[in-house]
Amino acid sequence: MRITQGTFSYLPDFTDEEITAQINYALTNDWPLSVEFTDDPHPRNTYWEMWGLPMFDLRDPAGVLMEVNACRAANPNAYVRLNAYDASLGRQTTALSFIVQRPAEEPGFRLDRAEGRGRAIGYTTHSYATERPVGDRYTQG
Repeated sequence: MRITQGTFSYLPDFTDEEITAQINYALTNDWPLSVEFTDDPHPRNTYWEMWGLPMFDLRDPAGVLMEVNACRAANPNAYVRLNAYDASLGRQTTALSFIVQRPAEEPGFRLDRAEGRGRAIGYTTHSYATERPVGDRYTQG
């Protein structure tokens, strides 16, 4: 199952040249960038681990790509994303966010149904990444 979070998530994975073009676009708009990673890409897990500090004063796309590649090398089996922040409205908002690395095996999610009071039915999404390894997730035991 391919995780579809952030901008460009329905496109094929970007090459380093395409990532550099997006970095250049963000820097042209004066958007600082940051790199984050996680092994649990649950849609409500918005706070991924930050790789270093946000790059507020970096103006060279090669420097940002160097940080992306360092995070990729240190976390080869994790999701890595690049965020660009826009503070033009007086508050820090995410202007651009996209995944730049995915693990070889994306475990996917399960939808859990729970019945509550008054026959109300609620649903929760459960990430297989937090469970057993790939291949064992549908077996009982």
